[in-house]
Amino acid sequence: MRHALQTLQTLQQPVRARLVTPHYRQLAIRPTLRYSAADPFAVRIDFPAHVSDDERGATWTFARSLLEEGLRGSGTAGIGDVRIVPLGRSRTVVEFHTPHGMAAIRFGTASLRRFLQRSYAVVEPGREDLGPELDHGLMSLLDGV
Repeated sequence: MRHALQTLQTLQQPVRARLVTPHYRQLAIRPTLRYSAADPFAVRIDFPAHVSDDERGATWTFARSLLEEGLRGSGTAGIGDVRIVPLGRSRTVVEFHTPHGMAAIRFGTASLRRFLQRSYAVVEPGREDLGPELDHGLMSLLDGV
């Protein structure tokens, strides 16, 4: 029963942020941070339509552990499409890299920390459960070995 209740829990937190560009003034935006017990290793950032190329909005998904690492403040975290860069104690930049370029979003570090702490109330670190889908997949892969 505990697993069934967990899968219904979702956290959403709108935050204030700034889109940082090299040629224009920083643009104030309101992305939404999301975390769900149904996908316990991932966090999502939903961006509003007015900051996406196709004007339909955009969602980026990355590991909750990457956010944890980035908020430790010991330098840039991540080597792939998403990188987290601390800027002093009060600001954190999340970089999103694509083949077409890079977008940098500056967040208040306190907002990201608050979201991360709230995600622990949904699923505690180390208690992430992939559920019966993983067991079924492993059994299929191992074919009863």
